[in-house]
Amino acid sequence: MLFTWDTTNLCIVFRQWHVRSTTSLLFSLLAVVLIAVGYEALRALSRRYEDTLAKSVQALPRQNQGQADQRAHIIKAVLYALQNFYAFMLMLVFMTYNGWVMIAVTLGAFIGYVTFGQKTSATKDNACH
Repeated sequence: MLFTWDTTNLCIVFRQWHVRSTTSLLFSLLAVVLIAVGYEALRALSRRYEDTLAKSVQALPRQNQGQADQRAHIIKAVLYALQNFYAFMLMLVFMTYNGWVMIAVTLGAFIGYVTFGQKTSATKDNACH
């Protein structure tokens, strides 16, 4: 694969997502930006869930905390798996090696962080996602 700035004849992840014109490229870039924003929204949702959970579990009687912790752990695991899937799909989008698509992913991450990351550090918790 080679780095390119092509605006037509570009496949993004799936055979069905085939860019054949400049107009379809613009719509695809908008979709990529929104997808990247969505990833940051999912990360914010996960953080908010964990913050809310920590407060609500402590308010429960001791005998109910264990059961609540187990259910919460399953929900956190689902959110974690979704974040990983989302991150790897964004990585595949980025790996089209098309400069326009790479900029769209980066712009989406920027907009998503500005919108949803007010209370978080700009450094990542995980090395890969």
